[in-house]
Amino acid sequence: MEKKRLIRYTLPALITILFLSACSSKTSFSKQKTTLNLMQTSELTTLDNTNQATMSEFSTLTNLDEGLYKLNSKNEVVPAIAKEVAKPTNGGKTYIIHLRKDARWSNGDKVTAQDFVYSWRRSVDPANKPVYTYVFSGIDNADAVIAGKVSPSKLGIKAISKYKLEITLEHPMQSFNKLVTMPVFLPQDKVFVQKIGTKKYGSNAKYTVSNGAFKITKWTGINDSYVLVKNKYYYAKKQVKLNKISYTTVKDDNTAYNLFKTNKLDDATVSGVVAQGLQNNKNLKKVSRAWTYYLQVNQSKGSPLANVKLRKAVSLVINRKELTQKVLGDGSTPAGSFVSPKTAIDPTTGRDFSTETATSTQSNVKEAKRLWKEGLSEIGKSSVTLSLIAEDTETQKKVAEYIQSAVQSNLSNVSVKVQNLPAKSLSNKKSAGEFDLSLWYWLADYADPINYLGILTTGNSMNPGKYSNSVFDSYLENAQTAKTKSIYWANLRDAEKQLQNTNGIIPLYYVKEDHLVQSGLNGVVYHTAGFADYTRSYWK
Repeated sequence: MEKKRLIRYTLPALITILFLSACSSKTSFSKQKTTLNLMQTSELTTLDNTNQATMSEFSTLTNLDEGLYKLNSKNEVVPAIAKEVAKPTNGGKTYIIHLRKDARWSNGDKVTAQDFVYSWRRSVDPANKPVYTYVFSGIDNADAVIAGKVSPSKLGIKAISKYKLEITLEHPMQSFNKLVTMPVFLPQDKVFVQKIGTKKYGSNAKYTVSNGAFKITKWTGINDSYVLVKNKYYYAKKQVKLNKISYTTVKDDNTAYNLFKTNKLDDATVSGVVAQGLQNNKNLKKVSRAWTYYLQVNQSKGSPLANVKLRKAVSLVINRKELTQKVLGDGSTPAGSFVSPKTAIDPTTGRDFSTETATSTQSNVKEAKRLWKEGLSEIGKSSVTLSLIAEDTETQKKVAEYIQSAVQSNLSNVSVKVQNLPAKSLSNKKSAGEFDLSLWYWLADYADPINYLGILTTGNSMNPGKYSNSVFDSYLENAQTAKTKSIYWANLRDAEKQLQNTNGIIPLYYVKEDHLVQSGLNGVVYHTAGFADYTRSYWK
């Protein structure tokens, strides 16, 4: 009797405890399902897309804003703020783009055609000190505006009505629709920016608005963490499952790994020694990126490597298989082309562009020695000292040491001096031309070979090695003005081959980006070119 009474009075208590426990678990589970913790490898310094072009900025903007178009999971161009992907008229030179009327900024303002006009003009206005101007080349009057010869108001974009844009090109551009998926072509809320002033815009969360799935909070402009929260005005908010994305700046691979292990990061990128030790980890996800590491070669007048035979010799003593397998060991592969694999399929041949244009990645020390001897004779020197500069990251230090060893041990009468520098110091040295070799990389902004090759035309601001070849330039010009796909792709193939024949740069390896991803995370779109899109991700 007493036993039955005990059970009778204890059972409700047990039910209560179990209920509270279930509620607690449900709350925790619910929080986990709507929050995502991510990392950046450098601090966010601005969200003004018109005058910066950093990886942290572009990756954040990808999850904050939408332009005319965006890329889907197949890396295809699909509508975003535009109602549909426009087809050009006027011989491929005019685009009439109708905008959706339900798009709003995170402050409630409507997204209008004038917001695109305003942003694009700021992006080419010399007074704004823009850094990514070359991608506007081909839009009517862009080059003249950039050079300060005409007013930004002359740029080939205008608002025909509140939700209708007209974009005029100087010549047809086969890659135009892919091009404008880049963050530099995003709109800006003209009313908001003019109200707070261009100097304040994008400097912290208070002075930033967005038109995409999220808006930024808890960012002072100098702190190393910030939070994106769901934008209640987003036209497709029902498709967004997350309530917030928390970003933290993590520069060290060991720190990233430890944060992942303790569930403080849900998607962490790792490289170097840490990545080598995780190649069999069940949470490791290898992401193919349009990302090539290469040596920028100083070819300005008076530089020893202005001699093509000396450049060729340096390239031939580098054993790229050994570099990728023994030094890197993270899944990266030898590069035989500037354009990385899976960037684009050549539609005229059906082949991967990188594969069809790649040259041998084999080293050839015997041939290198012959070319080195002839090159020294041609420049009238018996020996040279080469400066090799690189970033002060763990990976770049190892790669620079390997190149130094390969050159000095295989070629005679040469000394290679290595300097590993912080990013800003490295940039300053390159701008001043104070290097012979610089270890660098190109991560494509959009999936087209011209995004790589275009940065190496004569006088391009992204070409600190001063590579200048009239034949290469003509191929790029022909591609940019091509009226048909066959002409476009034929000229790109020829340009890549000309670049390799003249050793304008020295490709080293294609990057495989290693991510540690918590199980249950779904819906992330890891673009080959551009940046990962987390706006439709969810926990399963």
